[in-house]
Amino acid sequence: MKTIGIIPARFQSSRFPGKPLVDLAGKSMIRRVYERAAEAPGLDELVVATDDKRIASHVEAFGGRVVMTGADLASGTDRCAAVVRSWNGRFPYDRVVNIQGDEPLLAPAQIGQLLALFSDEDCQIATLARRLEPPADPANPNLVKVVTDRRGRALYFSRAPIPYPRAPVDKASYLHHVGLYAFRTEALLSASALPLGELEQTESLEQLRWLENGFSIYVGLTEYPNWGVDSPEDVGWVLKKLRDELL
Repeated sequence: MKTIGIIPARFQSSRFPGKPLVDLAGKSMIRRVYERAAEAPGLDELVVATDDKRIASHVEAFGGRVVMTGADLASGTDRCAAVVRSWNGRFPYDRVVNIQGDEPLLAPAQIGQLLALFSDEDCQIATLARRLEPPADPANPNLVKVVTDRRGRALYFSRAPIPYPRAPVDKASYLHHVGLYAFRTEALLSASALPLGELEQTESLEQLRWLENGFSIYVGLTEYPNWGVDSPEDVGWVLKKLRDELL
């Protein structure tokens, strides 16, 4: 199967305008993500999907590939689907990986872990999770949790601590959802065309829309931490980790 990695990137952000172009120790955020993703096993192509000419020009300047998309798209998933549709029915890839554009410390091996889940023919969408370790608080709504069945298929995602420990237990086990997705192409197109779901609107989690509509989401376990940049305040610790890697 042929696979394309797509990095959605937009300039406008309520918490961090211009985030893709912020300088991180001599390279932009989007360049660091692109170069890490380019090292991932299993990708036949890699593109940045953006609606901003500044981002597009910058990516092309360092040798990356860009696909322009509309400015009215609500999510990275929608931007990935727009890339697929831009091929006008001649899209040559069987799988699409949606790579977060604000994770400059992306572990390339995680993409390989994602793609391995498609060895099961029932897998329509793949994602990852990591064991939640102290001092992380499972009650933190910014840490999305997931529970799975015995085959590793997602049963539910929530901002609440799931499973809820009804009786006192010595150690509850929680899985922290890692927001990295891969889709079979037809699943991506179908999922992106669905209307907002009730569960999605309640928890503000788009993956609940897919579960509500019967998609099988396979969850792989990863040991790699994920470090997203959500606000300007996050830049300092990302720079520290980048410097630590270079030592």
